[in-house]
Amino acid sequence: MKVVVALGGNALGNTPDEQKELVKHTGESVADLIEAGHEVILVHGNGPQVGMISSAFEDASKTNAKVPLMPLPECGAMSQGYIGFHLQNAIRNELDKRKIERDIATIVTQTVVDESDEAFKHPSKPIGSFYTDEAAIKKDQEKTGLEYVEDSGRGYRFVVASPKPIDFLEANSIKTLVEQGSVVIASGGGGIPVVKTKEGYKGVPAVIDKDSSSARLGEIIDADMFVILTAVSRVMINFNRPDQREIVSMTTKEAQAYIKEGQFPKGSMLPKVEAAIHFVTRKPGSKAVIAELKDASQAIKGTKGTLITH
Repeated sequence: MKVVVALGGNALGNTPDEQKELVKHTGESVADLIEAGHEVILVHGNGPQVGMISSAFEDASKTNAKVPLMPLPECGAMSQGYIGFHLQNAIRNELDKRKIERDIATIVTQTVVDESDEAFKHPSKPIGSFYTDEAAIKKDQEKTGLEYVEDSGRGYRFVVASPKPIDFLEANSIKTLVEQGSVVIASGGGGIPVVKTKEGYKGVPAVIDKDSSSARLGEIIDADMFVILTAVSRVMINFNRPDQREIVSMTTKEAQAYIKEGQFPKGSMLPKVEAAIHFVTRKPGSKAVIAELKDASQAIKGTKGTLITH
């Protein structure tokens, strides 16, 4: 099968050294899928990483006038590069151990969005580190104008616009590499958001949800399955309540009913379920699964995770 795998940015750690260790597990999971005969397209998140890059330039500029503030699109491009490098390295090392020959490539991807998307009026995508000092947050808000929100009980993060992905400028390159048998890492962090202007495409300060972008990419390259790897083994309803229950499988109709009940938090599980619904409703027979990273190969077989079908 042709499989699009979405890996959360929070699963990549908070520092480059920590990330290098954590991606070894990703390399093993991806190698399992390749060894089973699947074509793999990997999309990663970058919320913590792009926030870290942005903060580093901001802090450096305060003490050194020669260091510029770095625009968010450029921060996104940087994150695609260094996360892609770590993933390529981890996957290559694991494939070499198994004596599997396969090319691996990271495509720095530009994602086309609509300049009039309502998301630009209502920033909602949390990025960067988690903060718990409310007084410091308020002070920073007054200074920078950034908006902060509480993120699923884990602390506060600043938010930016999260427009819907329309297309990918590098889509043909991604398709060509996949057809040639390469493992492709693309649309990292949802891709660098760009809008079309009279002068051409230009980057805009926003972060595209990586699950939404993964589902759209899967649709464009005609993938058979969409796998969302996260920190939980299955989707749950009544989360953190006495009647909490794991969902082994659900149809899109059942998933939409759970959404109406408010079962899935906006900052964590909701975008994953919505992306899965988007993917499976656009290709007959396609499937999506939400599972834990270590369970990737079993999730494709249907023995782990939460399966979503139309």
